[in-house]
Amino acid sequence: MLSPFIINDRNLHLDRYPLAQVNRSLQAWDAADEYLVNHIAQHQLIKPDTRVLIFNDLFGALTVNFTENQLFTVNDSFLSICGIKHNLEQNHLSDDNRSQLTSLDPLPDDIDVILYKIPKSKSLLSEQLLKIKQKYSEKVIFIAADRAKEIHTSTLKQFEKYLGTTKTSLAVKKARLVFAELDNPAHYNSPFPTVWPLENTRFSLSNHANVYAREKLDLGARYFIQNLPEIAAGSRVIDLGCGNGVIGLTVLAAQEQAKVRFVDESHMAITSARENIENNLPQVVDNCIFHVNDCLTGFEPGSADVILCNPPFHQQTATTDHIAWQMFNDSFRVLKKGGELRIIGNRQLGYHVKLQRIFGNHKLIATNEKFVTISAIKK
Repeated sequence: MLSPFIINDRNLHLDRYPLAQVNRSLQAWDAADEYLVNHIAQHQLIKPDTRVLIFNDLFGALTVNFTENQLFTVNDSFLSICGIKHNLEQNHLSDDNRSQLTSLDPLPDDIDVILYKIPKSKSLLSEQLLKIKQKYSEKVIFIAADRAKEIHTSTLKQFEKYLGTTKTSLAVKKARLVFAELDNPAHYNSPFPTVWPLENTRFSLSNHANVYAREKLDLGARYFIQNLPEIAAGSRVIDLGCGNGVIGLTVLAAQEQAKVRFVDESHMAITSARENIENNLPQVVDNCIFHVNDCLTGFEPGSADVILCNPPFHQQTATTDHIAWQMFNDSFRVLKKGGELRIIGNRQLGYHVKLQRIFGNHKLIATNEKFVTISAIKK
């Protein structure tokens, strides 16, 4: 299984600890991490007694530098949480001073410095900045970082709206820092979770900030819903990469006797999925289990009859097929003999080749100008 946070003894230009590169597109740090850590060191902004709060550290490139401080890390991604822990262990660093928080946990008191990696999701950016402003005073030092090409005028306007006076650094290695003062007197209420009606049903969907397609059903999910298999009573179904859980919800609406496990690596996604079952089909909650997980890691072989999946082909800004490979291989292991994996994907991704290689078979269920729905059976 490919892992985006594998470590070796290659030196990252953060001066203190070795981090690794296995696949350049999936390396565990970027130039923005380097820039931010080097800026902190150059200006001596963090002393031994400084309380540090880090947001969205992808796999620990920031965290490993501040383990001697009272440290708090905030992540929505289960993979990032695992990556940070893994990198600390690989570098023989103590984790005693660190508290790990999810994106839905309350923020800690009395923070001195906030280090902020700008997330790909602009909704998550707005939600996190709003929470920061609600919690902390102008005394807090706030520095954000990202690749320069990802910091747009609209991005800076979000910092100005939710935090206050905002300035940027010069670009270094195509990365840029954002310095914000928490001095905007305006206060905003969070719009999250957003709630919207699911078309052609009596249901309403609740989406937290980091859940894809948070205001309407996305085209892929809409097409997948039209081409789901018929589920028998008592079937053990997995909604893999479930997002807000709309696929599992659709299954349960048609067959309340199904046993559905919702799996996603996002804490906000799993919380959204749970809320959507509780709010729309409360009578079937006992038939559901909700997992924040790395694909199907730890699931028993032969424990599923049907797996439904819309594989992501991005990890943050990196385009990659390693997630789909892991999902398909995990599905083959977890399905019973005769069990079905049914997926949807963009036509150009060629998922049928992967399924044929892993399962030894595939069947085209439906296709249009953008998407294909494919089935594979575990023989």
